[in-house]
Amino acid sequence: MLKKSYSIYSLQKRLLAIMGTATFLFMCLFGKLFWVQIIQGKSLQVKAISQWTRDLPLLGLRGSITDCNGNILANSYTSYNVYVRPSNVTNPDSVAICLSNLLGVDYDTVYKKATTKSVSESLIKQQVSADTVRYILQQNINGIYISETSTRQYPYGNSLTSVLGYCTIDNVGQSGLEAYYNSYLTGINGATMTESDIKGLELSNATTSFIAGIPGCDIELTIDIGIQMILENVLENIMLEQQSKSASAIIMNAKNGEIVAMASKPSFDLNNPPRDDVEQLLSLSKNSLITDVYEPGSTFKLFTVAAALSSGVTNVDETFYDPGFRIIDGQKIKCWKTTGHGQQTLVDGVCNSCNCVFMDLGLRMGVEYFYSALKSYGIGSATNIDFYGESSGIMMSENLVKNVDLARISFGQAIAVTPLQMITSVCGILTGTLYEPKFIKSITSNGVTKTFSSVIKAKTVSKSVSEQILSMMEQVVSKNDGLYSFVPGYRIGGKTGTAQKYENGSVASGKYVSSFVGVYPVDDPQYVMLLCVDEPSAGQYYGSLVAAPYAKQIFSQMFNYLNIEPTNLSEDLEKLSLDVTVPNLVGLSITDACSLLASLDLQFEIDGEGSMVLSQSIPSQEKVYKRAIILLKT
Repeated sequence: MLKKSYSIYSLQKRLLAIMGTATFLFMCLFGKLFWVQIIQGKSLQVKAISQWTRDLPLLGLRGSITDCNGNILANSYTSYNVYVRPSNVTNPDSVAICLSNLLGVDYDTVYKKATTKSVSESLIKQQVSADTVRYILQQNINGIYISETSTRQYPYGNSLTSVLGYCTIDNVGQSGLEAYYNSYLTGINGATMTESDIKGLELSNATTSFIAGIPGCDIELTIDIGIQMILENVLENIMLEQQSKSASAIIMNAKNGEIVAMASKPSFDLNNPPRDDVEQLLSLSKNSLITDVYEPGSTFKLFTVAAALSSGVTNVDETFYDPGFRIIDGQKIKCWKTTGHGQQTLVDGVCNSCNCVFMDLGLRMGVEYFYSALKSYGIGSATNIDFYGESSGIMMSENLVKNVDLARISFGQAIAVTPLQMITSVCGILTGTLYEPKFIKSITSNGVTKTFSSVIKAKTVSKSVSEQILSMMEQVVSKNDGLYSFVPGYRIGGKTGTAQKYENGSVASGKYVSSFVGVYPVDDPQYVMLLCVDEPSAGQYYGSLVAAPYAKQIFSQMFNYLNIEPTNLSEDLEKLSLDVTVPNLVGLSITDACSLLASLDLQFEIDGEGSMVLSQSIPSQEKVYKRAIILLKT
């Protein structure tokens, strides 16, 4: 009997080898098919469609921006982009003539794009109007294609320039709230797809598919465009009449931190930004109220008196003596009235804006307590507003502050704040609650609205301290024996400020920031205003003469717009008759002139450090209201 052979050449081993090889190849093929059809199926399908079709974008419209009353501040309308597809162009000369004439594009540029067949399609011009596109299509020229896009429109032109910001030509937010909320405002793109052959030529029986774009979210702001327009118009007047470098203002709702209005001048039309001058564009679009710091001057005294009252180092009845200066650490620091205010109460010190009173208060509290209080009011830190580029202000390191520094900080020097930080902190001490300021009120998408609540950052001062500060602010600008003269019939409080500017580390001669902080109503603060005039050059620079009169205009127009009725108006107007005759003060000593004005219930500001009056801003024998302000130059 023969033994069975198991050599490699046997039929059985050959069969096993063939079957194994076939199984391996089958598994490889199956794996490849699985990889292509299952794993890469969707991506390959997309690539295939892109080869079979030619597509043009259909942009989802950018969401609209409205004010708190639903007025449109920014919206988008459908416009069109014009393309050429060289592979479909039959007469490049006709294409070039048509598009260059209708779109204002160079003929040679269009002709080159229409004949460069190595490029699938070339953009000729963006954001073309519907009427122009309709006329182009009527020419029935092969190779010209249209796609939908959108153009951003700002109905109020040069209002809210630094707040709203602007978009690129591709509808991407580039500055302001357009940039901050860009991800919400941006829509989702759609497309038009047309079947074509391998060369990109449109098939004769081609099917065109449309995928509609999805619009972006709509945003509602806390801005009231009616109040905003009042602010804008008054700032324009300031620029014209005071010949200032710039003018800016904020109005905030003290009860919740909402920005009611915010404006800066000069500005530009958002529908036509100066894109050809980048330096000017960046300068005018920057929101300096949020990004830039300034030395606040006397308006900062509100924080000093708030901290001092809270600490118990003083009370409203305490008396101080001001000889016109204090000597601290061997340095003589003058009051703005170099002859001094003499004996006065704390309330008088606030009304007179006496530097010496506030130096005393700052030194009594000491650095540690005063700094702690300022920080609790929000000074020295960002407010967390919904806006890019916010600055946090400038404060000296606490361990480096000497008595002479503390004295200066107490009346608003040697410290810098942003206007936004300033008004936010003022609202904090007037209501006892510090809120995060905000522009956003709600965001709506597909009919669903998300409302944003106000955020409380800290509790600041007691109710009694807030009431005392409000009472003093009211007496600063208005109240006199029951008379409300700032705006007759309305209880308004305020504080003016005049701050020197610095350049290269030293005081810039003749350059000031004049400011005013106002609140209405003083018995239940709702609207707080900060008005800043940078480098007024019409002859006056005190906040009481440069900023306060325009604040009156703003408040008065606001009351008309909001239909807020006055109280005791007839009584106030009767008392406000022009019954004070301005005396001749030229040649008098400052002391005698100030005493004479005080006896007539007139206010004054002094320009210069001389002892004799050289000129007065209101001529002698002119009739004025009580508490009118007269500038005395020495």
